[in-house]
Amino acid sequence: MLRGFYTAASGMIAQQRQQEALSNNISNAQTPGYKADQPALRAFPEMLMYQMGNQHVPTSRGVNLPDNQPVGPMNTGVYVHENLPDYSQGDVRETGVSTDLALINGNLPDAAGNLFFTVQNEDGEERYTRNGNFTVDGAGFLVNTEGYYVLDDTGAPVQTGGMEFNVTEDGVLQTADENIPLGVAYAANSNQLAKEGDGLFTGEAGAVPAEATFSVQQGALEGSNVDSAQSMTQMMESYRMFETNQRVLKAYDESMGKAVSEIARLG
Repeated sequence: MLRGFYTAASGMIAQQRQQEALSNNISNAQTPGYKADQPALRAFPEMLMYQMGNQHVPTSRGVNLPDNQPVGPMNTGVYVHENLPDYSQGDVRETGVSTDLALINGNLPDAAGNLFFTVQNEDGEERYTRNGNFTVDGAGFLVNTEGYYVLDDTGAPVQTGGMEFNVTEDGVLQTADENIPLGVAYAANSNQLAKEGDGLFTGEAGAVPAEATFSVQQGALEGSNVDSAQSMTQMMESYRMFETNQRVLKAYDESMGKAVSEIARLG
């Protein structure tokens, strides 16, 4: 019976964590470039149950041999194995702001591949983002909303010299003095990247393959790929599953109470 407590409790914890992930998705439904998290539930290893018994062997000494008959498998609960981001392209909307850039995927050589802008965090390390909500700081550098430098294809901060610049569809930032190719990175397996917060990803990404195609749209932003209606539906389903496990836990608790207070009294 105690094992039933653990099974029901693990189900409640898993649904609570799923609710947290879905709530975070809904709260970022309007965040540019946000990629929705998909909680992956996984079952704990199954246990094969046996009925313990004895088999009498008709010998002069009357030997009893263990005879265990398989009853069947028993699941011991579930847990949230990991949150997998959904890297599908979000809707692109025009903003009319010249520093806003939307990265639009074309044909990519890998099914799990994706493209990202590269930025430099406060520690000087490269990070990747789909959020093209950029601006120009007081020194004339292109930065994101956190103040991180946007990088070019050589890994250097992009110096625009001001707000007057143009970005071509192939990702080249044109100023009055020079043309600067933006640093667009390609991850062949996006699932190996990890979210770091503020729309940033960390992991392994490299140069864009020659066979990959993409475009950059100036004055536009890629929106979040969160489906708010679907997320609300999933939250309701998760809440009902939480309540179901809660009722099971309550039933086990009442049974244990009777075992302690009533069965012991009969003895």
